[in-house]
Amino acid sequence: MTFAVVGIIGHFSKTTLLFFIPQIINFLYSVPQLFHFIPCPRHRLPKYNKETDILEISTTTFNKKDIGFIGKLILWIFKKLYIIKWQEDKEGVITCNNFTLINFVLIKIGPMKESTLTMTLLLIQVVSSVLAFVIRYPLALFFYDI
Repeated sequence: MTFAVVGIIGHFSKTTLLFFIPQIINFLYSVPQLFHFIPCPRHRLPKYNKETDILEISTTTFNKKDIGFIGKLILWIFKKLYIIKWQEDKEGVITCNNFTLINFVLIKIGPMKESTLTMTLLLIQVVSSVLAFVIRYPLALFFYDI
């Protein structure tokens, strides 16, 4: 909220929005579950494995016939883009990851300790902030009215 208030009052809301790139990506990735095209469990955070002391992706399980056309289309697109981990059995029961940026990182990099995951997510935020500065200053002619 502080960033939003400073951006609005300081009249640089477009620049402030650039710093929220990971949060925007997380929202867009989560839309299918947030709008219930794909079943959305109560908790979508990664699950903790006590034996290995690592975080693993959290999953949701549902029957393929219980989702509508839009849900099936989203699953097909996400599968083709390799941005979900999913399994389907012979009865049409689908198990796939929950659609959050945290689970996406765990899919791409693999299960890891919480401290490593935190550092990875912070690194994503830092890289996104550097990208925001690059867009705002060296590339400003292409994105802003000057």
